[in-house]
Amino acid sequence: MYYVYLLECIKDKGWYIGYTSDLKKRFSQHNSGNGARTTRNKTWNLIYYEAYRNKSDAEGRERYLKSGSGRKFIKRQLAHYFNGS
Repeated sequence: MYYVYLLECIKDKGWYIGYTSDLKKRFSQHNSGNGARTTRNKTWNLIYYEAYRNKSDAEGRERYLKSGSGRKFIKRQLAHYFNGS
């Protein structure tokens, strides 16, 4: 399985979107500072993920979610989360 995921930085509410074949391990790596874009001294919350059987499907979905249309989708999909409801 491959996972596309969305992390939110606790400190500045910034987002990180990525994909992996081992979600638990990758999430742990992000929170320990072992990521190029997820720098040290940041703590992340996993707020959304999707599972795919094929790597190419996960890669395509990651690219879409990183686009303007994809970010709009996320904001609509997680409206209650972002509005604090």
